Amino acid sequence: MTLAIDRLAQASPWRTRALGEKAALALGLLVLALVLPPWPGAALVLAVAWGTALIGARIGLADWLRLNAAPLGFVLTGAATLAVELGPDGLGLAADHGIRALAVVLRASAATSCLLLLAVTTPTPDLIQGLRRLGLPAEIAEVALLTWRFLFLLLDAAAAIRGAQESRLGWSNWRRGLHSLGLLIALLLPRAMDSARRLEIGLAARSFDGTLRMLSPARPVSAVWLGLVATAEAALAGVSLWLS
Repeated sequence: MTLAIDRLAQASPWRTRALGEKAALALGLLVLALVLPPWPGAALVLAVAWGTALIGARIGLADWLRLNAAPLGFVLTGAATLAVELGPDGLGLAADHGIRALAVVLRASAATSCLLLLAVTTPTPDLIQGLRRLGLPAEIAEVALLTWRFLFLLLDAAAAIRGAQESRLGWSNWRRGLHSLGLLIALLLPRAMDSARRLEIGLAARSFDGTLRMLSPARPVSAVWLGLVATAEAALAGVSLWLS
């Protein structure tokens, strides 16, 4: 999932837009998803977030569905505990006929879609640079960047080990696959520590002074864009309150 989000963010046609514009859109929708009534407010926010991702940001439907599948699974699992109750006659539908469960699904799905919209249109370094401008301590930003980089090193190492195992028929059946999985996990930790050590040596060799500098081209925020976003979100809130 991390690789998919990073790939989509790097290839997004909205990558060159200012972070403030995308944050105003995604975080504004997130606030509406949290404060408006689940129906129809969160449902409208969910529809707008999906429409913006698929049509505006031109995210592929298959990629977008794949990214939403895992969070939606957690949401549905949690909502299932609200939809049923244990009574004298055994397990049955909750007294509210699942209304609370539906509200949780709508609100959580809308909020998740808003955050994914920001994630798939903005590379991680840009997000961290934006947080730095808002006052995030440099030490936390550097740890986040190094962790983000280290994730890809781990994934590359795991892919290399898995490829070697597959070439030796290590995943030809479930028993061999289980054995190969154990070996992969056992081999991954030493490789991860070695990669971290080499990264540390590389930074020290370059006289690392505690600050990771990145190229971040200035992208002025469009007042027209912000005005359109504010107008659209105000209209969405008005329609939601009128229909509720």
